[in-house]
Amino acid sequence: MSFIATKTSLNRRAFLKGTGATVALPFLSAMTPAFSKAAAAPKRFVAMNAGLGFHAPNFIPTETGAGYQSPLYLQKLEEHRKDFTVFSGLSHPNSNGSDGHTSELTWLTSAPHPGLAGFKNTISIDQLMAKHIGAATRFPSLSIGTNNKSLSWTANGVRIPSQSHPAKLFRQMFVNGTEKEVAEEMKNLERGRSILDTVLGDAKALNVTLGARDREKLDEYFTSVRELEIRLQQNKQWANRPKPKVNYREPQEVADRTDILAKQRLLYDLILLALQTDSTRVITFSLGSMNAVPNNIPGVRTDWHMLSHHGRDENKIEELARIEAAEFEVLNEFLTKLKNVKEAGGHLLDHTAVLFGSNLGNASSHSWHNLPILLAGGGYKHGHHAAHDPENNTPFANLFVPLAQRMGVEIDQFGSSTASTIQGLES
Repeated sequence: MSFIATKTSLNRRAFLKGTGATVALPFLSAMTPAFSKAAAAPKRFVAMNAGLGFHAPNFIPTETGAGYQSPLYLQKLEEHRKDFTVFSGLSHPNSNGSDGHTSELTWLTSAPHPGLAGFKNTISIDQLMAKHIGAATRFPSLSIGTNNKSLSWTANGVRIPSQSHPAKLFRQMFVNGTEKEVAEEMKNLERGRSILDTVLGDAKALNVTLGARDREKLDEYFTSVRELEIRLQQNKQWANRPKPKVNYREPQEVADRTDILAKQRLLYDLILLALQTDSTRVITFSLGSMNAVPNNIPGVRTDWHMLSHHGRDENKIEELARIEAAEFEVLNEFLTKLKNVKEAGGHLLDHTAVLFGSNLGNASSHSWHNLPILLAGGGYKHGHHAAHDPENNTPFANLFVPLAQRMGVEIDQFGSSTASTIQGLES
């Protein structure tokens, strides 16, 4: 599975010229096939969340620093021990919400009290990154989920839909439309811009008659329209460019919805292809959950959600561990594939920060404290357990700030963060 580069290499300083305008092209794979030493590989970010949590004793080491003994789940990643850091003692403050699972809504935003009266979400860290670098790729970001859940939110607190169908995602990224389909797409883009122009004009005329609170709401609307205009313009620029060719057969949908590992493997493969072809540099992946028995995992006979609420029942914990250990085996396969892709004197994992964990520290009690968090790759120094105070947790968003800075976003605060650095993240 690899990207087949075009034979023609474009100059890094290539421009589009026409109708009197000159526009610099974003970074394209054709400019330097396989990212030669002359060009630095772009930085990427992938965030993956498990909505039913992970059994913490099997994830979080009891020892701190580099000499920890790997618990069960980390044993599945042992070959990559020096490629990741385990964080403990992190959480988003005030994550108590309308039910035990609503903290998933704010895993990448840190907005307080999810789902309660008056709650409004804020922008997720991936979308802040996408706003900064999104124009360089065909897709500013990708939101992926095994069961239609999404981790991504706009600046106005609107959830971005996720793609859960591997075949549709593959066609979106790698199958070129016919000439007629491309022309129709361009027509639709122009039509969308026309509608936005009209609506925005009407809204500006209305603005002078409104009170302060309504003007504030309307300003949020203006922001949304401007973002849509930018997105439409970016879409127009990419619509006529051929999509990358990959030697990967178009995937079939996983027929058995309870085969969670097959679905995760397939979506991991597509995430790898998206990064490898520079189709996007920002991806979120909701690993999913369900009220059913996962298929094709030996020894599992009980509903997954029910197992997550094990109440310290050893038999339930044993079954749950079989599911979660299998998920770590699939994660290990993904990290291996990232390392096997060579680019710019290193490999793809060097240039991709992979954030993996959960919004629940203890799913059995719906606790949002002491989140299990792992960060792999990204060019950081890894191989240790960074333990923060389990009683007085460090804001999880403190980790978001340096991750965003790494992507070129000039911020020193995000959401509930209290610092622009975090103990345990070593460059």
